[in-house]
Amino acid sequence: MTSRNRPILVLGATGQQGGAVAAHLLRDGWDVRALTRDQSSKAAQELADKGATLFQGNMENRDELAVAMQDVYGVFSVQPPVWDLHAIEEEVRLGTNVADVAKQAGVQHFVYSSISGAEAQSLFRPVAKWEVEKYVRVLNLPATILRFTFFMENYISAYSPIQNGTYAEAIAHDTPVNLIAVDEIGAFVKIAFQEPETFIGKTMEMAGDSLTPPELAAAYSRATGQSIVYTPISIETLRAESEAQANIYEWLNSGGHVVDLPALRAFHPGLTRFEEWLAKQGKGKN
Repeated sequence: MTSRNRPILVLGATGQQGGAVAAHLLRDGWDVRALTRDQSSKAAQELADKGATLFQGNMENRDELAVAMQDVYGVFSVQPPVWDLHAIEEEVRLGTNVADVAKQAGVQHFVYSSISGAEAQSLFRPVAKWEVEKYVRVLNLPATILRFTFFMENYISAYSPIQNGTYAEAIAHDTPVNLIAVDEIGAFVKIAFQEPETFIGKTMEMAGDSLTPPELAAAYSRATGQSIVYTPISIETLRAESEAQANIYEWLNSGGHVVDLPALRAFHPGLTRFEEWLAKQGKGKN
């Protein structure tokens, strides 16, 4: 029996990342299981209509996780983000729960969604995903750790740093902003499951494009027809609001986050650039 004949359990399947992963795996012919708190929700039913098998449960309940993981080949693990940068306990607990059950179930390929520069960021703030990464390694799970950066979707959301013709963020003019479209998360996870011999044991920094703030503003202007001007926020201003956020941007401005885009494009030649994504996906959402 090949791996393709056995299921993959996708956590967070009704959310952004898990939804993208489930969609890519289903289109690629995988047997997909989706763990959901509410099987009757619209998002869950849409997954079922596309061919996913729904399992009722949540990441707090190890018994429910064990049922969903019975006889699976792989697991995609992502936990809900915790916006309080110092309150990491819940995310760590959920992430380690999933890893423990995967180990007990004999999962052959565990793909974990982490955050860009998890280890480096842990030197100046608590990072839940770094704690989970370390735990996955201690368990010696056959794992791939993919560290994702800023979502392109963030730049057209209600909380976008681009508002009323101004792009305001605490990034230095010459510091590249690494970005990835949520759909590309699904594409890369699918590739990882397709090529376990290449990806198991790897920790990879993931992005789809890298633009300095002026380049990002210019791309946004061209794609949307809006005139966008970059106005940087000072680190001191940001620090008055959040010490943790200020430290993150200082790390970014120091060149701390490095992504090998040519290597990523070798794995996935169709990797979406920001301007292309805006023209195809984001323009109608502005």
